[in-house]
Amino acid sequence: LSIPSKQLAVRSLAVFDKMMHRIAVAVARKAVPVASVYAGRSGLRGALRTLHTGNVFRDITRQVRSQQRRSAPFAARFFSSDGDIVTMNVPQMGDSIEEGTVVEWVKKPGDWVHVDDIIVLVETDKVVVEVRADNAGKIVTTHAEEDDTVEVGAPLLDIEIGTPPEGSTEAAAEAPAEPEKKAEEATPAPSPPKEEKAAPKAAPKAAPKADTTASAAAVDDGDASTLASHRVEERVKMTRMRKTIANNLKHAQNTAAMLTTFNEVDMSALIELRKTHKDAFEEKHGQKLGFMSPFMKACGLALQEVPAVNSQLDENDNIVYRNYSDISVAVATPTGLVMPVIRDCHTSSLASMEASLGDLASRARSRDIAMEEMQGGTFSISNGGIFGSLMGTPILFAPQTAILGMHATKMRAVVDKVTGEVVAKPMMYLALTYDHRLIDGREAVTFLCSVR
Repeated sequence: LSIPSKQLAVRSLAVFDKMMHRIAVAVARKAVPVASVYAGRSGLRGALRTLHTGNVFRDITRQVRSQQRRSAPFAARFFSSDGDIVTMNVPQMGDSIEEGTVVEWVKKPGDWVHVDDIIVLVETDKVVVEVRADNAGKIVTTHAEEDDTVEVGAPLLDIEIGTPPEGSTEAAAEAPAEPEKKAEEATPAPSPPKEEKAAPKAAPKAAPKADTTASAAAVDDGDASTLASHRVEERVKMTRMRKTIANNLKHAQNTAAMLTTFNEVDMSALIELRKTHKDAFEEKHGQKLGFMSPFMKACGLALQEVPAVNSQLDENDNIVYRNYSDISVAVATPTGLVMPVIRDCHTSSLASMEASLGDLASRARSRDIAMEEMQGGTFSISNGGIFGSLMGTPILFAPQTAILGMHATKMRAVVDKVTGEVVAKPMMYLALTYDHRLIDGREAVTFLCSVR
């Protein structure tokens, strides 16, 4: 090569970035016409934001994330050879994310890795990012320990470029089982010594007396020592995600003028609708019909009727109104609460919302959800009823100005509006917490009655 490798790598990387940008925007414009408007205004990110239906958004997002993750070591893959040591840096993990915490090293120094193998898990404010190998080779050094904070772009590990030997992955997977097998082989079951056969018969008779005395002593003590041994304290470090959740909730509590209004809804018609059409719905769409999609649809339409509930206060104290309803839905995961966003709920069908929610919730629990899929919500829904909550006051998910709380459906005695008789009906309490700085009581109650 006549051009120095570094200069050529930089030039190639610039061309590669432009190519990826143009391809993604072109696909976005072809897939969804509306995306062209956003692409013209805010570039690739704006175009991707509108691709919220089907697999187009997910596929393009993953491709762009993959390109971002691999752009830094682009030169290493093309200008490195076997035996060279390449440093992998902490990849980009999302907009406005500058650092993360190392949760677990999946691969250790000395382990062989293939391209795209998971090496380390890094926890950010919202998700756990799987950092994958950009090159095949052997891990030489790691530059951070578990629980260390690492900044984006900082050295993370060194890899010696090379081809992993055959069976290296299988050997690593089977390695934990080998010590157990060897331990079993090295420690055969002891056989009783021959001398025990000649032991006097009086010894076994004395043993029960000792056991009885010991048990009696335990009863006399009231098992105090046994109970005391179970009083254990354990201090566990707060995860980065939990800290972020706590800070956001406290910030919302300190900033917004939160107020909650309640109403109740008769679930009889919705339960009957689901009972009648659930089999046909699942057969046609391949999705089960739940209660979340009707509530998301109702909220999406109500947000169009009452724009104040769909508004937001920006950093310049301007009120931002939207003509679309992107609803964040609270999903409980092992690492904390996440809020994936279902786009355009005011125009989407129940089937598409059920599919989107099922897909996002599943990937959120498996830590495979993208940051872009949890950003941009205009309203939130939290369903504490799945855990048995009868009534509660949800906290705002800033910078949003309202959140709907769903609760458990219980049979209660109510007066029938037609007959005037007291009958038992499945009833659910609804709670709407809103920011009173932007939303008046009239608008909040109107919205909640519209959802009902």
